[in-house]
Amino acid sequence: MWLHTHGLSHTPNGPLDVLQTIKNLGFVQLDSIRNVTRAHHHILWSRNQNYREPMLWKCLAEDRVLFEHFTHDASLIPMEYYPIWEKQFRRMKKRLDVSKYYKALPNQQDRDTIKARIQNEGPLSTRAFDTKITHKKEMWSRPPHKLALDYMWYIGELTTSHRENFTKFYDLSERTIPGEHHEQNHTGQTQTNWLCRAALERLGMASLRDIQKFWEATSTAEVKAWAEHNSDELAPVNVQSANGDWHPMFAPTNIEARLATAKIPTSRLRIINPFDPAIRDRKRLLRLFGFDYRIEIFVPAAKREWGYYVYPLLEGDKFIGRIELKADRKAGVLHVHNLWKEPRVKWTASRSDKLSSELTRFARLIGVKNIEWKCSGQAN
Repeated sequence: MWLHTHGLSHTPNGPLDVLQTIKNLGFVQLDSIRNVTRAHHHILWSRNQNYREPMLWKCLAEDRVLFEHFTHDASLIPMEYYPIWEKQFRRMKKRLDVSKYYKALPNQQDRDTIKARIQNEGPLSTRAFDTKITHKKEMWSRPPHKLALDYMWYIGELTTSHRENFTKFYDLSERTIPGEHHEQNHTGQTQTNWLCRAALERLGMASLRDIQKFWEATSTAEVKAWAEHNSDELAPVNVQSANGDWHPMFAPTNIEARLATAKIPTSRLRIINPFDPAIRDRKRLLRLFGFDYRIEIFVPAAKREWGYYVYPLLEGDKFIGRIELKADRKAGVLHVHNLWKEPRVKWTASRSDKLSSELTRFARLIGVKNIEWKCSGQAN
């Protein structure tokens, strides 16, 4: 049911609706690292392999059916959810106003000057400004214009107009967000109720912590109060983990129907992105699937157990291994650096064939034809 709820149980083909896929997930996380393809593209491709990279940016910049803001990280969110997101704008303002990272934030007059340039010149990126850091540089230091742009973006005064080679362009929110969404007003309680219900709907089974962490737009106290006031909408359940332990959680009241209609996952072998919403919570991944995984991009090379960017391998309802890949788009090659199987997994010829087929499909996403193995092809 977990894989079905997260769109990973069906064979990833057929008619493609990018916006509906993101609605089903709630949002799609953005990430700057393009190891093979960036995480946001990989996540969508994993649900339907007819997806191609330009489709997402068209939804943002041309169709205006998505907006960009901060959940647990920078994400693209369906535009129709924008009126609910006003709660997050207020929450972020309260947080940033006391943050040490924004101690050097330009004053209101300087921020208005930046907004005036955007008003007159159209969407601008940070490259259109040249202010410098004048105080002692620290790890989190940013030029004044960058602080101002991000602050106004976080609190909802500015919105991402589009991205060029992943560079963000800022525009006035009232000029970017369609009026029917920008001008709606909801009470704070309405927003909290929607966020909690929508999180549980997309998780299928969750603790209160899971619900709070889904959007990162509500507080722990708000989620707890919501659960107490809406207990008739929650079905208490016990979820058995991979090691046999039981964990009390909540599910939507139609949980029995969900269990009955959840499809048996496809037997296709899948390469899953490290930031995929189905596996983003590493503790939950370990609990549900017994798969102990972390991304090691911030781990010094000498201390890595696996590698810089290693992808989990999913077959059916089991994570059977992990693979280290790197694309060289200019040379037209997808490099396979390492392959590991999980304990008690037998690496058969059938699995090798499945992996080869999936690598071919993955390479096709980025227009690469050649796959080069830097290892034996047998899982370690």
